[in-house]
Amino acid sequence: MKNAHKYTFTVLACALGVALGFGIASPAAAQAPAAAKPAAKPAAKKAAPVAAKAKAPPGIIWRGDRATERGFVADLAKQYELSRLGKVTMQPFSTISGIDAVNDGTADVAGSARPAMPGRAEETNLTFYPVAWEAMVPITSPKNPTDSVTLKQLYDIYLGQVKNWKDLGGPDSEINLYAIAAPLDGVDYVLRKYIYNKGDQAIAAPRVYMNTMKLEEGVTIDPRGLGFTTLSSVYGNPKIKVLKVEGVPATSATIKDGSYPLYAPLYLALRKDSKNFEAAEKFVNYASSDAGKAIIRKHQLVPIDDAPALTAELDKNSVWVAERAQGKGEARPVSAPVATADYLIRTQPNSVEAQEAKQRAAEALAQKKAAASKP
Repeated sequence: MKNAHKYTFTVLACALGVALGFGIASPAAAQAPAAAKPAAKPAAKKAAPVAAKAKAPPGIIWRGDRATERGFVADLAKQYELSRLGKVTMQPFSTISGIDAVNDGTADVAGSARPAMPGRAEETNLTFYPVAWEAMVPITSPKNPTDSVTLKQLYDIYLGQVKNWKDLGGPDSEINLYAIAAPLDGVDYVLRKYIYNKGDQAIAAPRVYMNTMKLEEGVTIDPRGLGFTTLSSVYGNPKIKVLKVEGVPATSATIKDGSYPLYAPLYLALRKDSKNFEAAEKFVNYASSDAGKAIIRKHQLVPIDDAPALTAELDKNSVWVAERAQGKGEARPVSAPVATADYLIRTQPNSVEAQEAKQRAAEALAQKKAAASKP
């Protein structure tokens, strides 16, 4: 009976514990393993900050003549973009179109084979930066046997006073003279400024083209054709024959020492108060960098900095050419080769270029002495 009371008490105690929420476990429950707690969720990783997209360098618009485009600008613009310095939109057409576009703000850089035209309002606000020395060259067809032309002959040809190739030592056939239709084109301007001391001199050229590229195409199929373009545009072209001037061939070497008489700078022109001037100036500076100079030399041009003596001799050479075109003056210019040789010997005495310049200067002086000794 005692045990029965004990059992009853235990049952009552358990029931009372459950009712009161004490959670008393049975012996079997005490021996069972506790239920596993659910695994905590991993903390969400913070999203990595999105890198800001690099801002592209400001692009520029180049517009200008075919001479500077083919001479160095097309290649320069390509390397400029490959170097991730900025985009260059090329708009080759004519000298005037480029200059006027920069003046009115529709382009950032103009290419020109001539300096600013004095008194032309559209050019007074522009700054012309000389970049490379170029040779302005007379061209004909390889089928034409004529090899050289004098400045006096060019003077007479463009005024319509010489009309037959036989007067130049060639065949007895009419000279078909080619020129550029666009006013104040760079190449024609330089030629006329040199020979007539007037860049817009009227000439007797019945065959006119929009630019030098089209002029060259005309000359290649005309054995009687004669026109002017730039050395860099036709160098290595088997369909074009470049005539010597005063017996001197146009090469990068004869440009550099000034012995080829019709040398001139190629320019990039900017407007300093334009909204995109900083980007435009950056492109001009690239042309003067080591990378830019390498491109210029590749096209048979001479970087401006490579021939400082030419700058000092440019005015003297212009006077000589004008006099020679009128049948006066020495057989060939001498001062520029001598000045170039002196400069290279002072600055690069052991270079091959210095020795070559020294030899050409000696040849020029010898020819001058021989000419002076003639009765």
